Order: sequence, then structure tokens, then C-alpha cells
Amino acid sequence: MGIAAPVPLREDHDCTSFHSGEDSLDHWLQQRAREGQSRGAARTFVSTNDDREVIGYYALSAGAVMRESAPGNLRRNMPDPIPVIVLGRLAVDLRYQGSGLGSALLKDAMLRALNASREIGAAALVVHALTDDLRDYYARFGFVEYPEGARTLYLPMKTIAAALV
Repeated sequence: MGIAAPVPLREDHDCTSFHSGEDSLDHWLQQRAREGQSRGAARTFVSTNDDREVIGYYALSAGAVMRESAPGNLRRNMPDPIPVIVLGRLAVDLRYQGSGLGSALLKDAMLRALNASREIGAAALVVHALTDDLRDYYARFGFVEYPEGARTLYLPMKTIAAALV
């Protein structure tokens, strides 16, 4: 079975059989992603199999972090609030977990965030991990938890640029 590169979610993508093992992520894709996209709240990018079933996805949106709550290396010479891009969701269908699809989706999200930051300005990619395991997953890619123990992590755009270019 082939896996398609991530593209923006469209009406012809089949989300009904998506099952990641995390009900909130499944529900969001199946019930809210298209609405959020039509309202301009988030953009959802999906990978599909040969049957056009969504097998992995992530969502990006614009956000901001209050300067006083940001770590020193992120707030230095930045406005208040600090513009960021939020990785709101990232999930892989159970059938494809462990295949490297999650890492590929994260890399694609990082690249899209970097490209967007070059057009509109954003200091970092921010994610709010649902679990400690997911916090550890993002940390393996260089995301830094701040504040410690909060499961909010960030990756400066400068770090992304150095890693992907």
C-alpha cells in the first residue's frame, strides 16, 4: 500500500475509518477538522493510503505566547505577544504507527511552519502534548518543554531552519 505525501484536507478524503487509539484526536479529525478549516481556525494536512483513507494528519494554526511566560531565548528582542505557529494535532492511524509516518508528518509540519514564518513572522513552533509519552516524543525532535512539567513544548524557527536546510 502506498502512502501519499501530506496535502490539505479535502472533502474527498475519507476520515471515517481513522483510529489512532486516542479518541479525542479521532473525533477532532472526523467531526471538527473541516469546520475549523472552513472558518480559518486551523489548516489540516493529511496523508492517505491508496484508498484515499486518511492514515495520518496534523493541524497548524497561528498563535501567540505572552512575552513574560516565554523562555529567555525565545523572548529576547521579540514583541509582546510573541507570534508562534501552533501544532494543534498530530496523529497516525493504529495500522501505520511505528512505520515512520508520524516522524514524516512532524517533519512536514516543521517545514510548513518554517515557510510560513518566512512570510508572516513566527518565532517558534509550539505544541501542547496530551501525555507524558507524547512530550517525550516531541523532545526527541528537539522540542523544549517550558515551563517544565507543563507539557507545552516549543522549537525555535532558527532550530528548524538549521535542521532542515
